Amino acid sequence: MGDGETSNHSEVTDFILVGFRVGPELHIFLFLLFLLVYSMILLGNIGMMAIIMTDPRLNTPMYFFLGNLSFIDLFYSSVIAPKAMSNFWTESKSISFAGCVAQIFLFALFIVAEGFLLAAMAYDRFVAICNPLLYSVHMSTRVCTRLVAGSYFGGFISSALQTSMTFTLSFCASRAVDHFYCDTRPLQRLSCSDTFIHKIVSFSLAGIIILPTVIVIVVSYMYIVSTVLKMRSAEGRKKAFSTCSSHLGVVSVLYGAVVFMYLTPDRFPELSKLASLCYSLVTPMLNPLIYSLRNKDVKDALGKLLDKKKIHSLIFLSFYP
Repeated sequence: MGDGETSNHSEVTDFILVGFRVGPELHIFLFLLFLLVYSMILLGNIGMMAIIMTDPRLNTPMYFFLGNLSFIDLFYSSVIAPKAMSNFWTESKSISFAGCVAQIFLFALFIVAEGFLLAAMAYDRFVAICNPLLYSVHMSTRVCTRLVAGSYFGGFISSALQTSMTFTLSFCASRAVDHFYCDTRPLQRLSCSDTFIHKIVSFSLAGIIILPTVIVIVVSYMYIVSTVLKMRSAEGRKKAFSTCSSHLGVVSVLYGAVVFMYLTPDRFPELSKLASLCYSLVTPMLNPLIYSLRNKDVKDALGKLLDKKKIHSLIFLSFYP
């Protein structure tokens, strides 16, 4: 293939993020929309981590996992949102080659880690409801730490493989990535290389990650439902379902968007963008809301924290009127 027809990835210095195919008049609206969503992500997830770290009552495995979930949501949305907002606000929509590599690597690391973490959270609920007498043994501090570390390690391995595969491709003259962030599928469309093997490996890697986590979640909840239905106390059943409903809501939103994206054909890139928007920004925004609205302990801890701030404000005003 001639030099005029293709350029290797090592010669590419930057890419152009096309974003959403809308008129220029809507760019300000999209900027404000992304700014609102990202602000809610920052407020919700930082607030959730602050509540969990400051309230001793939340020093349990369930909230240890929830704190890490908020950490992951905060960081992988931060990989996407600031650059997208910058592209809506300015005419330049370029992203450097290194920036593109970093986006793919970090986003893949955190999104895969979240999938593993949600499976660990399902296992935690299974042990708490089905084997409560052995809960402190099965979910010790060491076990919880290993589950979280394993989630990040799985995300790192998957991300390293996905990123290295993507950037071993040779890219054509076009640098226009038809997405609002660097992602493997639109980058593969720019390649002059044969991407069949890359697509097979990517699909297989997604299956290796998604199937085991889904199986753990489904099997855990099968046992949970079976155990809850055998409970004689209506109050006990209500409490058990209440602790699980938040987790199920988060799982449904994330996996629904991911599955929708992978099932969307390449000829409909706008649908893929909408699905990506759901799990890259909407899910991190909703997770703190789902857990705070459905969880009595979190609501109580939030109220306690706000009361403390109110008291401190009154004390400050009494000294400095």
